[in-house]
Amino acid sequence: MAERQFSDQTLMIISLVVAFVLTLIPQPELIRPIWPFWVAMVMIYWALEGNRLRHLGQAFVIGLLLDVFTGSLLGQHALSLLVISFLLERFRNQLRFFPPWQQAAAVMALLLNDRVLQLWVVIVGNEPWPPLLWWTAPLVGMVLWPWLFLALDALRQKRRLPA
Repeated sequence: MAERQFSDQTLMIISLVVAFVLTLIPQPELIRPIWPFWVAMVMIYWALEGNRLRHLGQAFVIGLLLDVFTGSLLGQHALSLLVISFLLERFRNQLRFFPPWQQAAAVMALLLNDRVLQLWVVIVGNEPWPPLLWWTAPLVGMVLWPWLFLALDALRQKRRLPA
């Protein structure tokens, strides 16, 4: 029986849907602050390796969808994904050829930048200050980055191999 072949575009959409689901599933109160920003991590992968999601408008639309699905302030995630996408576009050529540990550190810096923007929204919106554990999510994203990268890369490679 022949396996079904997916294009990079289809695989990207499937991985983004999985990232949305991982973002939307309820977590216990202890895990919620350290839960990584899955949508941003998947978006980073596709911007770096798949040469997809390179346009700022795509990041903005994904962020708006995330805002609608999570019930957050409209434009909150759109702004942070827009900034991440801009930085990725600016430094893509350098980031692609970093060794894995440096690439993971760069992903942590991008996710930390997201946290700073989210904190700005919290301050402007007079919301309660996030717990100290909230700042560890970029570190968790950095630890998970190599595994996410390898998993998505393996799916792309498997798709390319002839049956």
